[in-house]
Amino acid sequence: MALTSIVRAYYAHRLRAIGRYATDAERIQRNVLARLIDSAKSTVQGKRYAYGSLHSYEAFAAAVPLADYDTIKQDIERMRHGERDVLWRGNVKWYAKSSGTTNDKSKFIPVSRQGLRRIHYAGGADAVALYLRSNPESRLFEGKALILGGSHQPNFNLRHSLVGDLSAILIENVSPLVRLVRIPDKQTALLADFEEKRERIARMAVGANVSNLSGVPSWMMSVLTRVMEISGAESLDQVWPNLEVFFHGGVAFTPYREQYKALIRSTKMHYMETYSASEGIFGLQDDLADPAMLLMIDYDVFYEFIPLEEVGNVDPTIVPLWGVEVGRTYAMVITTSCGLWRYQIGDTVRFTQKDPYKFVITGRTKCFINAFGEELMVDNAEQGLRYACAETGASVRDYTAAPVFMDDAGKCRHQWVVEFTTPPADAEAFADLLDKHLQTINSDYEAKRYKDLTLQRLELVVARDGLFHDWLASRGKLGGQHKVPRLSNDRTIIDAVLAMNR
Repeated sequence: MALTSIVRAYYAHRLRAIGRYATDAERIQRNVLARLIDSAKSTVQGKRYAYGSLHSYEAFAAAVPLADYDTIKQDIERMRHGERDVLWRGNVKWYAKSSGTTNDKSKFIPVSRQGLRRIHYAGGADAVALYLRSNPESRLFEGKALILGGSHQPNFNLRHSLVGDLSAILIENVSPLVRLVRIPDKQTALLADFEEKRERIARMAVGANVSNLSGVPSWMMSVLTRVMEISGAESLDQVWPNLEVFFHGGVAFTPYREQYKALIRSTKMHYMETYSASEGIFGLQDDLADPAMLLMIDYDVFYEFIPLEEVGNVDPTIVPLWGVEVGRTYAMVITTSCGLWRYQIGDTVRFTQKDPYKFVITGRTKCFINAFGEELMVDNAEQGLRYACAETGASVRDYTAAPVFMDDAGKCRHQWVVEFTTPPADAEAFADLLDKHLQTINSDYEAKRYKDLTLQRLELVVARDGLFHDWLASRGKLGGQHKVPRLSNDRTIIDAVLAMNR
């Protein structure tokens, strides 16, 4: 029997459990919260808020305040220095390093042994299970998995304690059985120098039978481009004829979709989105024809949501999963077995259905432009670019945008720096299409653009080839889960990018 058939049978029980998401969501989530509270009642956090007396979600919500990184970083520092039983029981040895807050260059997200197993690895396994269900013809395990990751380093020289990209922590601790079906080898996967890593991975992968890819779209594209250069092939399916799926996450796939279609011409190629972050895996695409993801509700994650318009309020409305409304945008709040309690992750989502709960990611609570009341979110930007690309035959590699508050002529507008893989024949026509489509899908933007009274038409700056790669390199952020911020409400990022556009 082929290995894929054996794995498919193994996942049958798990798929039945996921099927209960449609009927038992509230019960499942209440049980998750009860388990987390009980596990942490003897920790510093548990004693601080009397977890031993909290026997319902309602009691938990009344007793425990909302948190963000700034409010818990002192507790995390205690944990990083080896103190036990602070935010989670035992000694947490691993910390996922991600982009910082206003006051810190980096955040260090605790990754407990339980969280690693019951959130991160659980999500990886379920991604495979759901993909095999969606593709009955799959021969996934008859080939190798090309999985990209970042790097890590010692944490305060404590024994076996590491800090680095979440992907590197996953690679460091993964089962030896997984290593048998993946490339590159562990030593190469954990290299800190992305340029050297890319070269070694590409040369290692050219001669392998790769059936699936996993990673951040931008960095995977960089590796695949090098594979094509080394092989001299016209399309990637000439190098890997059995390639069938890319499990992608970390950034929106829209700007990269056409690039991948041009690179991989096989009609059997599939793309499956995962909602993976340093804090956990929260959603998986369970239907390859539906861009919405299934919220994974029986991991060690309890979910709450704040209506987007109330984010930042002193006393915002907060609802559990069973209190959300379809079509409304929310900021997500999580409680996990990694010691994050009512933690505002910074992402915004919109539910497309209930029973089971499915959603799309709409952006970040701090990644938007609202300098003039236009409330432009990342999902608006992605839709606008997709439309303009479809109309002009262009394809986008990377981009960022920010407001121009007032130029020498007293005009205000949005400025977009876009790096194209395939540039449009007429950049100004592309800008017109983008601007008009943003007005179509965002009524606030449309209102501010009315007769150019508040906002003028957006300005498009065509970036030189490799600009965003060079900008990330200048910040020491090549590879791993690093990404280009898409929208900013100030000009810090875009001005730094523009300074390198020469």
